[in-house]
Amino acid sequence: MRLGAMNCKGFEDPDAWIAELRRHGYRTSVFPTDLDRPDADLLRYAAAAKKADIVIAEVGGWGNPLADSDRGSKEKSLALAKRALYVADETGARCAVGISGSRGEIWDGPDERNLTSETYEMVVATVREIIDEVKPKRTFYTLEPMPWMYPCDIETQRSLLRDVDRKAFAVHFDPVNMITSTTLYYQNASFLRAFIREFGSLIKACHAKDSFLKTDLTIQFEERRPGEGKLDYAVYLKELERVDTDMPLLIEHLKKDEDYEAGARSIRETAETEGIQL
Repeated sequence: MRLGAMNCKGFEDPDAWIAELRRHGYRTSVFPTDLDRPDADLLRYAAAAKKADIVIAEVGGWGNPLADSDRGSKEKSLALAKRALYVADETGARCAVGISGSRGEIWDGPDERNLTSETYEMVVATVREIIDEVKPKRTFYTLEPMPWMYPCDIETQRSLLRDVDRKAFAVHFDPVNMITSTTLYYQNASFLRAFIREFGSLIKACHAKDSFLKTDLTIQFEERRPGEGKLDYAVYLKELERVDTDMPLLIEHLKKDEDYEAGARSIRETAETEGIQL
């Protein structure tokens, strides 16, 4: 398995990017620069990663392809998703990733229409359009699961794979985004096993953070750094390692570099206990 973090991006020079990854001991990364740069520049990053044995885990195409929202127009979001998939294919990244989108004003937020059959059909059509236009040859398009949009659980991820019906459509795993009940929170080890065993090699990249249940009414889950919540990292790492020893695991959504360092340290301690190389 390969550990990385979302704070290793925004680099204008491939060598500086690789140096930063090595400083942290990371062996995987998000694609670290502007997607609109010329292809020759993008390929310099790919070449640097290959030389340093760094796996480019994902190229982010974060927008809202379903509606005009605070992130901009749906046309702009669709164009970004297609560009991300193109860059992923050109650079040999394991996947391009986005979200299915929200029908509301907040680009990644909840809306009463998000989990309807109408929206489901819109998501299927959107994913097909992205894949069919780009026609990737060596990478995959994926949707990060979210608590209030598709895919949000094992069943909707399975259904999307079936109904999109494209070989270039695969799975992105962020278990914390899918913990939406106290049952899943306290029984997350069973959920981790079930999800990873269901989708196996279709999983192309994963996110690492933690889930913490607050005691305030009503139910409130808070994102925390790895090691500060309830997620069973021993099970998470063992199940991912069983599927793919090169599986990328990216720490995300932390504000300070020291939090990323603490999260990485917690994951590495668990990995060492379980005999897993990161």
